[in-house]
Parts: sequence; structure tokens; C-alpha cells
Amino acid sequence: MRSKTLTVTLEKKISTKDKKKNQKIARTRRQRGYNWEDTLVKRFNSSENWKAFRLGSPSIALPDVLAVNTAKSALFTIEAKSGTSTSLPVPADQIERCQRWVDTFDIYQDRKVVLAFKFLSKKRIGQGAYEGRELREFYKIWDKSLPITDCVCTYEGKIFAKINGKREKIDLAEYPMPFKTKHRNSA
Repeated sequence: MRSKTLTVTLEKKISTKDKKKNQKIARTRRQRGYNWEDTLVKRFNSSENWKAFRLGSPSIALPDVLAVNTAKSALFTIEAKSGTSTSLPVPADQIERCQRWVDTFDIYQDRKVVLAFKFLSKKRIGQGAYEGRELREFYKIWDKSLPITDCVCTYEGKIFAKINGKREKIDLAEYPMPFKTKHRNSA
């Protein structure tokens, strides 16, 4: 009987330890995302005639960032992705909600869905293990003529759509942002 109690207690300790570790990893990932969104907002707000806002948590179906330039009649909804891996995915529903916002504000002449990717200067090579690399940022404009689908951006700046379980390269235009960036031309 004592052996059984000891085994159950050890299992609880292990699962509690794993749970806390997973919570820490999730918190770090959310913090990276928040920092990237905050950086984009600050960059837009430091640019002439631009105003940008973080719109809230992902649970309320809003784009990550809304940027507006009334002088140029421009509105951008931005889906921001940041990470240490070699590819950053964007789910189709996030592109779709950005597109709905862009379509709603038809008073603006220049309306775009921007996918903003930031590949951090450390690359994850294992659990808790990283190696140095160049920081890269890419700003892609979603092509409204394409069907909305899950997509992924690679560290080289190439965009692939996930269609029927296969990766297909798609060409999305790069957008020259109105502020200084760590931009890399993916061509």
C-alpha cells in the first residue's frame, strides 16, 4: 500500500512540475508577441501622420495592431508574429479577421492587411538551447485575390500557404514601412 501511495505522489509532483514549465513557456511566448506588437505601435506612432493601437487580446477576434494615416487615407490591420524558430505560422482565421476590419473601413482609400514577422536573433535548437543568428523582419501585404488560408513565413522571408496539407509557395508583396526596420529583402 505504501508503494502505491509513493508512486501516486511522485506522479503528481512530476505533472505539477511539467505544468509549471509549460506555463512559463507559454508566458514567454505571449510576452514576445506583446513586445513585438508594442514595438510596431511605437514605430508607427513615431512616424509622421501615423497613429497605431494594440487592439487587445486574441480571444476577442481583433487584429493585433491597427495603424491609420488620415493624411494619406491609409489604414492597415496588422497580424504580428515573432519567434525563435525558422518559420512563423499565421492561421487563416487571423488573416480573415484582419481582412474583415479592412473591408469595414471603406472610407480609407489605401487599406491593407499586413503580416509582420520578426525572427529573433536567437534560434531555438532544442529545449532551452539557442544559437545566435541575424535578427530579421518581414512585412508582407496579404493579396486579397488569394483565398484565405493558413500560411507560414520562413526565416528567408518566403511565404507558403498550407493547401490540402501541402505547402505551396505564394508571392506576397513586401511593404516598405514608414519607419526604420530590421528589414531583409527576401528576393
